[in-house]
This record gives sequence, structure tokens and C-alpha cells, in this order.
Amino acid sequence: MVFFGYMVFSIVLGLLADRYGRWKVFWLAGSLLIIGLASVVNPTIGWRWLIRIASIPGIILILVFKFIPESARYNVSTGNTAAALATLRRIAEINRAAMPEGVLQEPPKERRGRFKDLIHPKYLRTTLQIWIIWLGIAFAYYGVILASAELLERDLSCGSTAPLWEDPGPVSEESRSPCHCRPFGPSAYQTMIISTAGEIALNPVNILGINFLGRRLSLCITMGCTALFFLLLNICTSSAGMTGFLFMLRALVSANFNTIYIYTAEVYPTTMRALGMGTSGSLCRVGAMVAPFISQVLMSASFLGALCLFSSVCVVCAISAFTLPIETKGRALQQVK
Repeated sequence: MVFFGYMVFSIVLGLLADRYGRWKVFWLAGSLLIIGLASVVNPTIGWRWLIRIASIPGIILILVFKFIPESARYNVSTGNTAAALATLRRIAEINRAAMPEGVLQEPPKERRGRFKDLIHPKYLRTTLQIWIIWLGIAFAYYGVILASAELLERDLSCGSTAPLWEDPGPVSEESRSPCHCRPFGPSAYQTMIISTAGEIALNPVNILGINFLGRRLSLCITMGCTALFFLLLNICTSSAGMTGFLFMLRALVSANFNTIYIYTAEVYPTTMRALGMGTSGSLCRVGAMVAPFISQVLMSASFLGALCLFSSVCVVCAISAFTLPIETKGRALQQVK
């Protein structure tokens, strides 16, 4: 239901952003923070308080949105030249640079945020392949996250000596319930923090790849490696080995997201960019909605079967990335369709 909400409002907010502007936000810092917070809050005052505390930054964010500057390019496209100049002057001041000479010109008025533009013959194939890639990347990304508990539990049967789970004490009727949750132990939280930190590990390599190899080939390579590492999870290894595999998987799926995000923003013109991102984000949530059924249900019944499914989806995405019809490396951002 969480991802269903994401899916619906990705389209709605994409339409609004094309008409009224857009902002960007952080992700990784929140992922690391919530794991560290959970390791302290869950064992003491419970998961409900974790949710209450985690909602505080969202409330604060609403209050500080007005301090985030709007895109100068967007302001010019909507005729708000004064605001665009103010933003550019602020950027020049921060960078201790002089404003370039010239006059900002308002482009011809054109309707924005039209869904039919995404399926125009010029962009139809690109749009369909982008949707497949976004769905597959989210399927793999959230699959790794949601399968972490299952993967850590499997590691126990491969000779690990560190207790990943807290001792639940005497067996009770409640502990036999299928809805009973075993709290993580310190070792499990440590593994999750290390693996989550992997999301920034490949950033330098990812940046070099997309700039020298191009967006399509770079994404094809990282998706192929993601497929490989999913299969490697079936190897019976030590706790350190499993942590290393999870670290690499989180690094690769993060690189996948970075590359497709950049590509999607570059391939569409300003007049339909946010709608393209919004519809892609909605397909992304479909993959996220399916992921729990594979990583927590199918994986319990057939561990190898679930890994093969994740790997196969990544291979399909790698092929889709390689065959994308437009390469955006070195291509100027398009203003209009």
C-alpha cells in the first residue's frame, strides 16, 4: 500500500511539477539514519515510536520548502524571468563568479505535462523501454532491502557464529504465530548499515562510467553485474562474505537508479520532463509492490528460484538499456519537444 500511494501520486505530482515547478531531495542519509535509529529505538520503546520519530523530518521539510530555489530553466519557460535572474545571481555569488552577458528570453508558450507527448512516435520506444528499466530497477532495489532478513537468516546455516537475532527467551504461543517478529540483534544492524553504505561506494566509478562510456552502456554493465551478484547470493559463505555481497548489490542497484534517473531527466525536454519522471516513478512503484512477494514469500519457498527471478529481470533491463534508441551523453538538454 505504501508503494501504491507512491505510484498514484508520482503521476499526479509529475503533472503538477511540469506546471508549477519541482525540487530534489536526499535519500541515502535517511536510509543510514533510520537503521541507526531503529537499532536504538526498537529494542527500548518499540517500533511504533520509531515511526513517530521518523515522521518528524517530513514535517520539518514542509516548513523549509519555501527556502529551496526553483529551477531557473523552469522559471524562464513559464515567463518568470525575474525569478530566474535572481536564482542565477545567487548561484554566481555562491561560486564567486560573474554573471554572463546576455538577456534571458522567454521561449514560445507551449502546453506542458501532456501524457500523449510521452507516447508520441518520437519518444514511444524510449518511453516503453525506460518504463521497463525503472520497474526492473525498483524490483531489484526493494527486493534486496526486503530480502535482507531472509538473507541474514540463511547466513546462520553457513557457519556464522555471530548472533544476528536477539534471543527471544522462552518459546511462547505468540512466538509460534506467523506474524511474530524476531528483533534484530547488533550484528544484523551492523550488516545492514555496512550494506546500505554501499549505495555511495560506486558513485565515483558510476560518474566516470556515464561520462566516458555513455548512459546506455554504463547502465547495461551495472544491470548485468546486479544480475550476477543476485546469483552469487546462493553461495554458502561466511557472515563477512554475505555482507560483502549485500554491499555490492546495494552499490550496484544504487548506481542503476542514478544512471536511469539522469538518463530520464536528459532524454525528455523541459516541457515534459517531470511528467516523464513521474510516470517512470509510477512504474517503479509497481516493481516495488511486487518485490515483497518475491523476496519474502517466494524466497521462503524457493531461495534459488527467487534469486533467478531477480537476476532474470536485471538481464532484461540490461538488454533494454543497451538498446535504448537515444544516447544523451554530450547531448544538450532539450527545451521543447
